[in-house]
Amino acid sequence: MSRPLLLAYRALGLGDFLTAVPALRALARAFPGHRRVLAAPAAIARLAALSGAVDEVVDAVPLAPLPPELRGADVAVNLHGRGPQSHRVLLAARPRRLIAFAAEGVAGPRWRQSEHEVARWCRLLRASGIAADSRELGLPVPGAAAVPPGARGATVLHAGAASAARRWPAERWAAVARAERAAGREVVLTGSPDERPAAERIATAAGLGPQAVLAGRTDLIGLAAAVAAAGRVACADTGVAHLATAFGVPSVVLFGPTPPAEWGPPPDRLRHRVLWTGGRGDPHADEPDPGLLAITEDEVVAALEALPGAPARRLAA
Repeated sequence: MSRPLLLAYRALGLGDFLTAVPALRALARAFPGHRRVLAAPAAIARLAALSGAVDEVVDAVPLAPLPPELRGADVAVNLHGRGPQSHRVLLAARPRRLIAFAAEGVAGPRWRQSEHEVARWCRLLRASGIAADSRELGLPVPGAAAVPPGARGATVLHAGAASAARRWPAERWAAVARAERAAGREVVLTGSPDERPAAERIATAAGLGPQAVLAGRTDLIGLAAAVAAAGRVACADTGVAHLATAFGVPSVVLFGPTPPAEWGPPPDRLRHRVLWTGGRGDPHADEPDPGLLAITEDEVVAALEALPGAPARRLAA
């Protein structure tokens, strides 16, 4: 007899998935007899498996109709947004029950604009009688074989971000890389294939060899393994910051248009430092946010220097 389907919808990126991990774990406990499927980009699948909360990832495009095999779920949970567009995607798949925020004929708790992203989804579940703990952000580290050469113990600098508003200038990242090397720490530069040219420019300006550029050379699980094995991480407000939180690796995160109270490491995670000048802007703008540009190289270097040492961690088999 087939198990009933629990469908969680979050067809978004890396950071979005990682901030939803506590909610996904809560759903796994609440529906242990269900087949737990996450509708999300297929690239998330191996990380989702690490969480232990998801049986399967079905590839989904944001706000596009869901694949036919996801129709008729016993329970569908909208972890994607406030609606109504995302609600309509799920309702079109005809679930028996929908858990979602209130919007246009859908009952549920009210959306809070400035709520932390992790707390938001846990609150949604608690409003439906499902216990959820926002502290359950951790992931087991990937296997040792997934760690890219040069990453173990190094400072990982991740200069990229999905939007220009959250990209600190490359020449400033190069200055940070030079300072880390002067302090006797190895440096590697991570990123997507599209971000590899920028990483190569940073490496050249910082006097790093080509082996330091991991951008474009790892898949998502390799990126996760690089972060998990690193001594420290510095990055913008992007998915890599959430990987550092998930693996407990000391990090410095640069915020510009979005307050860290909404997307930053939870305040009880003392291994992480956030740099933010206090403003708010458009996170999808085509130019770096003025608040992000107000953060100086010296501030980033000092924050990295002040980080606690990385804990000793045994890589998973």
